[in-house]
Amino acid sequence: MSLHSDRLFPADPHTREIARKLYQSVKALPIISPHGHTDPSWFANNEPFENPAALLVQPDHYVLRMLFSQGVSMEELGIKRKDGGAVETDPRKVWQRFAEHYYLFRGTPSRMWLDHVFFEVFGLTEALTKESADRYFDHIQGCLQKPEFLPRALFERFNIELIATTESPLDDLRHHQTIQNSDWKGRVITAFRPDPVIDPEFEGFADNVKKLGEITGIEIKTFDDYLNALRQRRDYFKRFGATSTDHGHPTAKTEDLSSEDKHQLFSVVIGGSATPEQAETFRAQMLTEMALMSLDDGLVMQLHPGCYRNHNEDLFTAFGRDKGADIPVQTEYVQALRPLLNKVGSDPRFSMIVFTLDETSYSRELAPLAGHYPALKVGPAWWFHDSPEGMRRYREQITETAGFYNTVGFNDDTRAFLSIPARHDVARRMDCAFLAQLVAEHRLGEDEAMELAHDLSYRLAKEAYKL
Repeated sequence: MSLHSDRLFPADPHTREIARKLYQSVKALPIISPHGHTDPSWFANNEPFENPAALLVQPDHYVLRMLFSQGVSMEELGIKRKDGGAVETDPRKVWQRFAEHYYLFRGTPSRMWLDHVFFEVFGLTEALTKESADRYFDHIQGCLQKPEFLPRALFERFNIELIATTESPLDDLRHHQTIQNSDWKGRVITAFRPDPVIDPEFEGFADNVKKLGEITGIEIKTFDDYLNALRQRRDYFKRFGATSTDHGHPTAKTEDLSSEDKHQLFSVVIGGSATPEQAETFRAQMLTEMALMSLDDGLVMQLHPGCYRNHNEDLFTAFGRDKGADIPVQTEYVQALRPLLNKVGSDPRFSMIVFTLDETSYSRELAPLAGHYPALKVGPAWWFHDSPEGMRRYREQITETAGFYNTVGFNDDTRAFLSIPARHDVARRMDCAFLAQLVAEHRLGEDEAMELAHDLSYRLAKEAYKL
């Protein structure tokens, strides 16, 4: 196994040389990771990662979905059942199962990221196969016991300037408090993800709202009480570094209802009798309410719509969320975002980053919207499109209408901590390849490409997320 120094660069020798030069100027820049799902307890407690399977296989929904699609059960991978049923508990056997099926990842981003981790982080040069599985397991397990592989040491080794985790409003942020109270200089901040308390179809919604009231000391009887509790939690999150909110709604729909309609709708959803249409309207109104709160507290708003969560009902019932059964759906933005954008889209106090899993919306909807509204930026290629080809399509379809500066650089959006350098490296290589093509076609000066490479790799993310 080896990582070719020219991977992802253009095949044309002249253009490849330009890409090399651009990449050399940005490859060592610090990593800004402004949106992701790493566990803050790793950095708070700074304890050794448990084992290779728990670190690299079981939390990775890309890995889980591929293996499941080829007949490997969640039980075989040691994923805990909600009913406490029997699953594999030997991490070495889980790793062996993964290694036997590693060939399934050929040509996928997961293969590129994992090979990068094996080679760059653990110094492995032998290919992962069923024959080498035990040697891999023993080598990685041995490394994980060393001080230089503790979470904080890896954070520093990866040259991470900042990482943002994502927490529910019901989280007490104790791990962030521990980090703040320590003498470690690593910068780990939180982000406010209010879905459990603003989505009436989120499991346990009514109980979640009740708990929100208990946490804030506000008895939530009216819509105004509810909004005040959310404002208080947003302020609490800001104390732990939050600069953004994040919303994982099924659609991008927003609303601007009258005061009377908002209060009536809240009574319906909190009473548990909302229809699917009323639940969607409430989510839509709450996006607008969150945007209005951003005018006051300055939090950047992120919207990640267009995913049918937990599509496999049996899998969700048995194992819960985030097991690789989420599927992209067609998403509309022009009509959906109009109520919110007409209210705050030109307000200099507001900033919104919109993502999509529907690539057909790039050039038709998102680029024109971001190319007009001052508050709106288009987030990078996300999730299923966080791949070399997905990044290429993103740049090709967004740039000619929205330009580069209505985008926000790259964010890795991952639970897989060790893959973060790999993901940023792929993004930097693909952006440099794209810029090199523009230079080779005499559409961009090389000096401008150098500046853009730095902006896309570092500066735009830092500015967009107010870091």
